[in-house]
Amino acid sequence: MSHLAAIFGCSGLSLTPGERAFFAQVRPWGFILFARNIADANQTRSLIENLRAAAGDANALVFVDQEGGRVQRLKPPLARLRRPAEAFGALFASDPLGAAEAVWLNHRLIAHELAQLGFDADCAPCLDLRLPEGHGVIGDRAFGAAPPEVSMLGRAALDGLLAGGVAPVIKHIPGHGRARADSHLELPIVATPLAVLEQTDFQPFRALADAPMAMTAHVTFTDIDPHDCVTLSHRAIATVIRGGIGFDGLLMSDDLSMKALGGDFDARARRALEAGCDVVLHCNGDMAEMIAVAEGTGTLAGRAAERAAAARAVTRRAQPFDAQAAEARLDALGLAGRLT
Repeated sequence: MSHLAAIFGCSGLSLTPGERAFFAQVRPWGFILFARNIADANQTRSLIENLRAAAGDANALVFVDQEGGRVQRLKPPLARLRRPAEAFGALFASDPLGAAEAVWLNHRLIAHELAQLGFDADCAPCLDLRLPEGHGVIGDRAFGAAPPEVSMLGRAALDGLLAGGVAPVIKHIPGHGRARADSHLELPIVATPLAVLEQTDFQPFRALADAPMAMTAHVTFTDIDPHDCVTLSHRAIATVIRGGIGFDGLLMSDDLSMKALGGDFDARARRALEAGCDVVLHCNGDMAEMIAVAEGTGTLAGRAAERAAAARAVTRRAQPFDAQAAEARLDALGLAGRLT
């Protein structure tokens, strides 16, 4: 079964006739939902089923951004409000093992909540460092500033999601923490020497290089490629992500509709894939943009298709789990999720 090398969003709570026809024609590999697409449990399950049916693939991956804190698309009563990564980093200072346990429990509970609604992939954890010069777009989404801490807590998050049968996506590879701008709004440019980046920002991604999926950073690192951001840079992907970091899982672009990127949407998609991304991500559900992205995107094939199959294989394999006991233990650690 062939798929377009793309992950698309949709505009609302249900598919429009135009969206249904478009997805049936192009057969995207996956989909991503946002708060605009989520009202209640039955509606969410129905939308997910209809997305998969439109693409003609009952196993199409459906993603969501469910980090906790500021980035949490599912909220009560569908899911508890989870703490931001920073809260677990604060516990790490006094109790590293307790913090790792809390992160695992938190992400195992997130996986439990997502799987009940039909999601099978989460764009988490965020492995970016929280650095003083960095823009607040990362901020409390980061576990901390020290690579060993972020690596340890990131591993716990990844393992918790996997234990719940939900595929994690580490982000934003090879690091967004030094960016002084929000890539949703403009292109960040980082002039830090490569030798420094290798000893700091890249370390958590290297420690979790066995993750099934990763999302690129729309950041230009002048010491790697002064002309293109990571998403569009063959040099950055080949020499840093695939080379120095050693990541060999499925590599997806960050959202192509972000203002860090310029040019037509077909060119954005084509350049990201030519640079070495396996699939492109487009989130806002704008039909004209999605049509253009599809025009610049080919069929998932070769090594990219193999990576996609491996990522899909880790989903829906939840291990036995007592959610109530996990919430109680997380509460004992001072990091339980809230119902309101």
